[in-house]
Amino acid sequence: MTKHKLFKLGAAAALTVTGVSAITSLKTARAANFTAIKRVKINYLPGKGLNIWTNYNKGKFMGYRAKDGTIWNVAETAVDKKGNLWYKVGTREWIEARYTVDVGMDTPASTNAKTKKSTAKNGVNNVISLGTVTKKSTKKSKATKAKAAKVKKAKQIVDAAVKKTSKKSTTKKVASTQAPSKAGAIVALAKQQVGKPYAWGANGPDSFDCSSLVQYVFKNAAGMNLPRTTYDQVKVGQTVYQKSQANGQPVSANNLQVGDLLFWGSESSPYHVAIYIGNNQYVNAATPEQGTILQTMTSYFAPTIVKRVL
Repeated sequence: MTKHKLFKLGAAAALTVTGVSAITSLKTARAANFTAIKRVKINYLPGKGLNIWTNYNKGKFMGYRAKDGTIWNVAETAVDKKGNLWYKVGTREWIEARYTVDVGMDTPASTNAKTKKSTAKNGVNNVISLGTVTKKSTKKSKATKAKAAKVKKAKQIVDAAVKKTSKKSTTKKVASTQAPSKAGAIVALAKQQVGKPYAWGANGPDSFDCSSLVQYVFKNAAGMNLPRTTYDQVKVGQTVYQKSQANGQPVSANNLQVGDLLFWGSESSPYHVAIYIGNNQYVNAATPEQGTILQTMTSYFAPTIVKRVL
């Protein structure tokens, strides 16, 4: 029988499915270290379970279900050929997103407490104990502290830049210059990330994927908490431009403002996002080969959607 690994979150920074108590026909095993991009709660039918599939395109029912009301970590999202959004919750386990609602991300400590409680209630066959913290997790803790220090330093630089700009403005102009100050801070912090490597699922500050770069820059430069993934980021703000059959022309720099979010793909399935910094240029975590780079927009690779969040 093939072992299925459901994502686990504990002291050693692995991922957990807190809804694993819903599965009674399968003994779970410890999963590899994945980074959860979000957490969702099954919102199906009271007392019923949502089918779990082997794939998001023409997958097969795996014979077990996610119980209504249970909470799951999501490691990947995908859109099937019909345009429906799916969430990956295991090594090859998928559920339909339309039967879920988003919930907040727990800290490892709170998840640990919930997992232990669930273990006591449901038995060892349904939930894996977290175990003890290893030397490896201690090293990760040190690395996390080092990253936090870098984030703090970057924020101090940005805050200083914003404060310097504010001193040049009169009291009457404070309200009108707030947005430009945020835009300037976003540009400054985005440029500071140029040259850092690309890594799918990375959250910074040492490496990024396209959507985590956007989230990191806006949070630390402007205090804005944007969603983690392109699928959710494209739903935020005002639509400035959207390419369609009726509007076949690429977006013009005249329509853009500093801080606008540039998306590639459809609104239901965007596959890339970047930050516009002015002068027809944008900063993005491009590819593993290119890393985080500054690029100039061209008609050959023009964004299809522009969102204004400032």
